[in-house]
Amino acid sequence: MIETKFKTFFTDVDKLCEELDMDYIDAILHWCEKHDFEIESVAGAIKANSVLMSKLQMQAENLNFLKKTGARLPI
Repeated sequence: MIETKFKTFFTDVDKLCEELDMDYIDAILHWCEKHDFEIESVAGAIKANSVLMSKLQMQAENLNFLKKTGARLPI
């Protein structure tokens, strides 16, 4: 059951960010609440996906939750 929900996890989070104009942090929390998952249980899946992890890291740095790791090009 857990593996089938994780198959749609990444696409669902991307859709939430695009359609509802959410941050990735908020979208992940929303997805966990909607699917009745603990945030700790999806942490491993997030760490395994380097694209999502880098998006989260960039957002956290922009919100000053993490120290900035280096110079970034404006995109």
